[in-house]
Amino acid sequence: MTIASVPFFRPSIGEAEIAEVCDSLRNGWLTTGAKAQLFEQRFGEAIGPDCHAVAVNSATAAMHLALEALGIGPGDEVIVPTLTFTATAEVVRYLGATPVLVDCDPATSNVTADLLAAAMSPRTKAVMPVHFAGLPCDMRAITDWAGAHGIAVVDDAAHAFPAAHEGRPVGDCGADATAFSFYANKTITTGEGGMLVTRDPAIAERARKMRLHGIDRDVFNRYSSLQAGWQYDIVAPGFKYNLTDIAASIGLHQLGRAGEFRDARAALCERYDRLLSDLPLILPASGPNPADHSRHLYIVRLRSDAPLSRDALIPLLRDRGVGVSVHYVPLHRKSYWKEFCKPREGAFPHADAIGDSCVSLPLFPSMTREEQDYVVARLGELLR
Repeated sequence: MTIASVPFFRPSIGEAEIAEVCDSLRNGWLTTGAKAQLFEQRFGEAIGPDCHAVAVNSATAAMHLALEALGIGPGDEVIVPTLTFTATAEVVRYLGATPVLVDCDPATSNVTADLLAAAMSPRTKAVMPVHFAGLPCDMRAITDWAGAHGIAVVDDAAHAFPAAHEGRPVGDCGADATAFSFYANKTITTGEGGMLVTRDPAIAERARKMRLHGIDRDVFNRYSSLQAGWQYDIVAPGFKYNLTDIAASIGLHQLGRAGEFRDARAALCERYDRLLSDLPLILPASGPNPADHSRHLYIVRLRSDAPLSRDALIPLLRDRGVGVSVHYVPLHRKSYWKEFCKPREGAFPHADAIGDSCVSLPLFPSMTREEQDYVVARLGELLR
């Protein structure tokens, strides 16, 4: 087979997912119902015993609900890494609080307890570590530091299912709440979707109410119980964040394949490591236990001796049919955050260096050896 192009990502949707969606279409329950509840139950069980899982329509919604449940509001500060997607910081602004941006560790691209401690002020009420590309942060160090100062931890695990730290799944590593993403290119998908996971029943209860307009009854029970569906109360001005049964239909089967997907990604990453070792690239960190990494993204960085800059390389790769991306241009260099945070010049040297040199290569469970060889060959042509 001749390869002419390789996409950045291709979803792995099987016949079981398709059949489950068709069943939802046929049974007439299209919005939040029994399948969304079952997806919550199974996802919580996958994270750990006694973990509460709240299904929502995005990881952004999960982070927002978590911070709202923790009482974050005007006058509060929340520490957020600058090397992340804008959602991590924007949910802080939804609540009128102030995101305080911090740099990252140059080896892992993750935030550390020391970086968080250096940014702490009397107004700091929460921190939001991001498990970058699926490599877990040192959650023991972060939660020990945060606990000692009465600071809440909401981790952005959009990249990190299934991942673990010191033998504990991300989502059950000591954070007050964790947000997962099921966007189309994530490690498992529902198309659009997310999950809030917490061991705190009060956070879960508040999130369940606030995800659907502040209604005091679960949406499915409101229509399936013997009590009249119109007999409900509004306890707060909530949001419209519920996950549909159609989306959950996909998630139920994706969840069962998460280990399979992770193993496929890991094998591809190990092969990339071997095939790219002679090029002027900094290869991604694997962490102290590579098996704990979810392998969501494979991000390389161009070394200073590379014959091309990152910005010159990307269009040449795309011209050759290789789908690539950038994760990320740091937030402090985006117009809104630059104006809002007014960062000091040179305040984030590691994030700046990563943001100037990183390229995310194609990585997805169904990627063939021929497709991976094509990506490697095109990189070799341009960088040798």
